[in-house]
Amino acid sequence: MRKIVSIGIGILILALAFFAYKAMVNSNKKKNRKAPKIVKTVFVEEVKNHKIPVVISANGNLVAKNKIDLYSEVQGVLKPVAKDFKPGNTYRKGEVILKINSEEYYANLQAQKSNLFNTITSIMPDIRLDYPDEYKKWQNYLEGFDFSKSTPPLPETHSEKEKFFISGRKIYTTYYNVKNMEVRLSKYTIRAPFTGILTEAMVTQGTLVRPGQKLGEFIDPSVYEMEVAVNANYKDFLQKGKLVKLHNLEKTQSWTGKVVRVNGKVDQASQTVKVYIQVKGRELSEGMYLEADLVAKSEKDAFEIPRKVLVNNNSVYIVNDTVLKLTQVKPVYFKDQSVIIKGLPDGSKTLKQMVPGAYDGMSVKIYNNNDTENK
Repeated sequence: MRKIVSIGIGILILALAFFAYKAMVNSNKKKNRKAPKIVKTVFVEEVKNHKIPVVISANGNLVAKNKIDLYSEVQGVLKPVAKDFKPGNTYRKGEVILKINSEEYYANLQAQKSNLFNTITSIMPDIRLDYPDEYKKWQNYLEGFDFSKSTPPLPETHSEKEKFFISGRKIYTTYYNVKNMEVRLSKYTIRAPFTGILTEAMVTQGTLVRPGQKLGEFIDPSVYEMEVAVNANYKDFLQKGKLVKLHNLEKTQSWTGKVVRVNGKVDQASQTVKVYIQVKGRELSEGMYLEADLVAKSEKDAFEIPRKVLVNNNSVYIVNDTVLKLTQVKPVYFKDQSVIIKGLPDGSKTLKQMVPGAYDGMSVKIYNNNDTENK
């Protein structure tokens, strides 16, 4: 009896084990079911090839077109003038900017003028006897000689004999010494060469200045130039006289400039050329930082796409029915956020945003506004 019970228990255990195994197999079959295929929705843009201007962006600082450094060519103490020699003061053309004490030099000049006058006076009797026809012009010269004014030119000689006579008395030498001193005397007063503003002052009233010492900086605030570096490939398209759009960093203000010069030398390190743009404007200032948009040329049959959808710099994904297809294109010009390309036929649908994990042959669904509205 005990043997029969043991056999029955063994059969029961085997039966339970068989049903447990069956349940495990069925459970694994359910887990190994294929996951439903996920089709990603993509945003596309229809290709419409057209003529696109290639706009080169460059930047630089403004520099006054008319700008001079003020230097002293003489020595002396700086004297006060109508306007203090301070940055920010404006001066009209010809107005005195600063003046250096010249009393000692002026006295020496007057002494040389007196020497010239006395020398000519001493030869007047000889001229009356030897050159009676020339006496009147020399007499008129002496009568019109004014020590407070610039020395007038010497009378012209009408014969070689008269010329040698005047030269032998060292009148020409004395005269040109006087004129040289008059030119140097003018350097004690510095006048504005054009209407402008003083932007830098390195001396003050009472300062002893010496020859070669820098005194300040003077600019014309009405016209500025900006130097920008442009890729050498576009050098031929940047012609003199071409109009350029300029704007500040915030793009709240804009101006129209003009290309006035293009350097003929290409920088070996950067392979760029220097382009100089002239611009005018009341809001502009020396040293102001601006950006320039130069229209170099226009590309025909081109299309502009975001740079982030360009693959390996030479391909893009287009949607062919419901499948992504990697298509090779020709990039023409790279901008900060976009790129101009060629090679896509009109009507193609290219991605507006890159799809994570995209590959050639991937199934996708084109986003449609109508689908959202219907929902």
